[in-house]
Amino acid sequence: MTRSPAEGSDPEATEATEATEATEATDEPTSVRAIEVLGEATDEQVAALLAVISGLGGGEPEEAPRPVSRWASRERLVRRPVSPGPGGWRASAFPR
Repeated sequence: MTRSPAEGSDPEATEATEATEATEATDEPTSVRAIEVLGEATDEQVAALLAVISGLGGGEPEEAPRPVSRWASRERLVRRPVSPGPGGWRASAFPR
């Protein structure tokens, strides 16, 4: 490691710089997974295994179903039969 003239010979400054460089190097996420194949597998078998395992991935998550709007429902346009009885005519206009 080379020192800049501004750092001088301060050992604490060099330790802080080294610690910063070490944390910057480990901040990158590693998403590599290793698969160890035991036995004598051919290249075709390893390729087939890799294809099957990669096909098992979740892919994109499915969209949650949107709630159905009762206001825009077409069944509201269809009239229901009027029920005989007290308040039947008024009750026929209420949504069900």
